[in-house]
Amino acid sequence: MGGTAGIKDVARLAGVSVGTVSNVINRPDMVGEDTRRRVQGAIDQLGYVRSESARQLRAGHSRIMGLLVLDLGNPFFVSVARGAEQAARAAGLGVMVCNSAQSPADEADYLSLFAEQRVRGVLLTPTDATAAATAVLRRNNVPFVLVDRVLPGTEACSVAVDDVAGGAMAVRHLLEGGHRLIAYVGGGHPLQQVRDRREGALGAAALAGHGRESLVDVRVDRLDVEAGRDAGARLLGLTPRPTAVFCANDLLALGVLQTAYAAGLRVPEDLAIVGYDDIEFAAAAAVPLTSVRQPAETMGRTAAELLLEETGDGASEHRHQQVLFQPEIVVRRSSLRGA
Repeated sequence: MGGTAGIKDVARLAGVSVGTVSNVINRPDMVGEDTRRRVQGAIDQLGYVRSESARQLRAGHSRIMGLLVLDLGNPFFVSVARGAEQAARAAGLGVMVCNSAQSPADEADYLSLFAEQRVRGVLLTPTDATAAATAVLRRNNVPFVLVDRVLPGTEACSVAVDDVAGGAMAVRHLLEGGHRLIAYVGGGHPLQQVRDRREGALGAAALAGHGRESLVDVRVDRLDVEAGRDAGARLLGLTPRPTAVFCANDLLALGVLQTAYAAGLRVPEDLAIVGYDDIEFAAAAAVPLTSVRQPAETMGRTAAELLLEETGDGASEHRHQQVLFQPEIVVRRSSLRGA
């Protein structure tokens, strides 16, 4: 038989009604053993696979939630996905994970795909700070929760970390270590989280009585290890050279660390380094990396729980929440002189 077998084909081959086939699939206890065996044999012979999406549409809801993150190459977002999956599986749902790679075009394609698939809802880290990314979800009445981002004026739940406070923690730690010229690797990047971390860094320097010139921007186009290595090479060429560096994430910090080692610098004696996210590799680096920790798994789990609440039986009682976690700095050898 050509093409994809349908439920009518199974019924015809088994010599039963479509309703009987449906009962065998969904309520087998209602069908006699001989009939079940005959229908199952037809299913196996035809290779019939029931349409889960059609079943979900008839039921009025999906058992899949979408998760769209900025960069699956960053272990931070892998941890977010792990937390979301834990909450989803506990509720009997699955998670469809997609990666926008910080591309607005890819983001738009995936959000359209989620809408077409009628997912239960979407957990979204948008690429920009406007509400444009969520328009397709709103047009299709797809609930969503923002993850690692707050969009002012947007009526939706959000789960984020106070990145201004995190940036301040990093630079305050370096200032307390005696550093007076600090590089910020992440300058000029359009991502709001990166800009917030810079704002916090500048604020901490100002509160300590230091001007904006005490924080030197080292620009990056990406937020990966390779970009960190490139930034590190440019950093080492600065005159005067900063004695410490705060990186917008741990991948950048690991790249800077690699460049410093290749150039024969000692970390932290010649260059102290602080990252952000506290990914698993931070503690395992050649020089364990000081980092500002975000509760990534907790963020993913909380976001999924908010979406489940908004789309579950008690949806009528749901009220949008903006959950803001506080970061913490985890001090390791990369920033401790004399360690």
